[in-house]
Parts: sequence; structure tokens; C-alpha cells
Amino acid sequence: QVQLVESGGGLVQAGGSLRLSCAASGRTFSTNAMGWFRQAPGKEREFVAAITWSGSSTIYTDSVKGRFTISRDNAKKTVYLQMNSLKPENTAVYYCAATSGIATPRVNRYDFWGQGTQVTVSS
Repeated sequence: QVQLVESGGGLVQAGGSLRLSCAASGRTFSTNAMGWFRQAPGKEREFVAAITWSGSSTIYTDSVKGRFTISRDNAKKTVYLQMNSLKPENTAVYYCAATSGIATPRVNRYDFWGQGTQVTVSS
């Protein structure tokens, strides 16, 4: 079992930055690939970024490439999402998730989810 708790969301102006954190508990964190997803009102949950268990490889959805960075610290059992140059369309609840499989953009491949943190970008 892995328990996940996100933090770091908030209200920011367009062009600003936020750093989301996801603290994990459980013995298997260091062997889990991790992902960040988001869900805007009235929309389906969508993939944002993912990272392998070692941190050696990352993948991003096209719309955030060059602006968002996913990273992890296995000693602290924490995964991060640095978000720069934020846009109003990035407004959503952001979720972190863990999978025992490979890092993937597929929502249904993730076994454990956090409760989410709200990110609101004003124009």
C-alpha cells in the first residue's frame, strides 16, 4: 500500500510558478513509478507528467513541456511538480499517483491516488 498526500497548490497569476509536492508513505515508494494528473471542472482527468522509480526518465504531456518539471527524492519519499509560466488553462485539481508498473500516461494503470490539490491561475 502507498498513501499519497499532495500539497503546494494555490492561487497564482498567469506567468507565475508553483511547486507541488506529493508525500508518500509505504514501503514500496522507491520502486513505484509516479505520475501527476489534473482534472478541471467538467473534464476528464488527464495526464500531466510521470517519472520512473529511479528518476532517470520522465514523460510529459505536450502542453506542459518546457514549463513543468517532475522530479523525485526517494530518500524523502516525495515527488515534485515544478510548474512555471502558468496559464489560466492550467487551472485544475492536481493529483499524484503511484503505479507498480512502468511510468505511463494511462490513468487506469495507476494503483494509488492522492486527494488532490487545487491550482488556480488567474488571468
